Amino acid sequence: MKIKDGFTLRTLCGEHIVIGEGLDQINYDKIISLNGSATYLWEQVQGQEFTIEDLVTLLTDRYEVSEDRALEDVKLMVTTWQEQGLIE
Repeated sequence: MKIKDGFTLRTLCGEHIVIGEGLDQINYDKIISLNGSATYLWEQVQGQEFTIEDLVTLLTDRYEVSEDRALEDVKLMVTTWQEQGLIE
C-alpha cells in the first residue's frame, strides 16, 4: 500500500487533518481528521510502500499496546483510509 500522491497532513487549530492538493482529491463535503496514533502512522509511511504488518510494528514499538489490539486498530484504519480514497 501507499498513500496516494496529492494528500498532505496539516495541523489546523490543533487538529491533524488530511487535505487533497490536486483537483482529483478535492471534496468539499468532508475533512479527514486523524487522531494522534493515526497521525504518527501517516508521518512514518508517507511517501513509501507499507504493509499492515509495518503499521502494527510501528504502533507496538511506540505505544504500550498488544500486537492483537494494534492489528485490529490498523485493519480498521486501513479500511477507513481505503474507503476515503487516501491509499492505493
